[in-house]
Amino acid sequence: MKKRVKRRLVTILLSVLALGMFILYQILWAPNTFEGDRFIIVSKGETFQSVLDSLEKSGVVRSRMLFSAAGRMLELTTKMQIGKYRFRNGMSNKEILEDLRYGKTIEAIMVTLPEGSRAARQARILSHQLGIDTVRFMSLVTDSAFCRSVGVDAPTLEGYLMPNTYKLYWQMDEEDVIKEIVQEFWKAFNDTLRADVAAEGMTLNEALTIASIVEGETSVDSERAVVAGVYYNRLKKNMRLQADPTIQYIIGDGPRLLHRSDLARTSAYNTYRHEGLPPGPVNNPGKASIIAALHPKKHKYLFFVANGLGGHTFTKTYNQHLKAVNRYKKIREEQQAIKEGQG
Repeated sequence: MKKRVKRRLVTILLSVLALGMFILYQILWAPNTFEGDRFIIVSKGETFQSVLDSLEKSGVVRSRMLFSAAGRMLELTTKMQIGKYRFRNGMSNKEILEDLRYGKTIEAIMVTLPEGSRAARQARILSHQLGIDTVRFMSLVTDSAFCRSVGVDAPTLEGYLMPNTYKLYWQMDEEDVIKEIVQEFWKAFNDTLRADVAAEGMTLNEALTIASIVEGETSVDSERAVVAGVYYNRLKKNMRLQADPTIQYIIGDGPRLLHRSDLARTSAYNTYRHEGLPPGPVNNPGKASIIAALHPKKHKYLFFVANGLGGHTFTKTYNQHLKAVNRYKKIREEQQAIKEGQG
């Protein structure tokens, strides 16, 4: 009788132990299955519960209750690394929790900053794709002390935020993001280009200012040096640059079609009202425009206007320029009529 009871107790104990091991396996080591890779983002200040909401919504975890139990059991519910995570099919709750704690599968995010983009636009792009703080980004960009700390002798970093595609991380510190972008500028601005600036007898900020105007005027590579030559010719003759990109910089709601009233705005950047270069770059030019500004085409053109075909018509006299403007207006009217006819 005693042996029978003992065997029964052992059987019950083993059953309970087996059940416990099964439950423990389900909580910690059982695979979470789903098709393809799944991504979630963990942001600053997120709680364990909000991250669990994301995991559940994206289908990464098969049971909210089991995952929550695993987190409490492993004491991994308080500290998580921010970032964009990639979770692969078959990961257990334990693997996912350890991943969140130590950031094992945090993904880099590829962010492209287009040529000619202003710092404010870059801030919006980075905010959308990286979740950075645009206000802090812009405060650093316009902080002269911070500018000096990254090797820029200018009141702002406009012009030095190199357009390129960057490998960055979700909610990186804004200071680190800017340092990486400016570092790319210094890589591109090699010793040869530095020597070219010195040969032209100008400061780096002046060279970048011309480059930014060129960048704002044309995206046609074959025209960049020609456009730069126009502005050098106007500077030599003490003519106002009358560069539309400088107006786009000050209007606040650009880029857009400019109005006559825009040209009368009060600003040191208004090259329709002031002679010489504006105080600094009006966007962040790419390397092609920087090279064009340092190696302008030698010619006698003083004017240019869009030709309606994606490029520009360059002219030497004001009368020739007016004729080119009228031709462009006619082409634009014809193009508008075709659009309206198709609509």
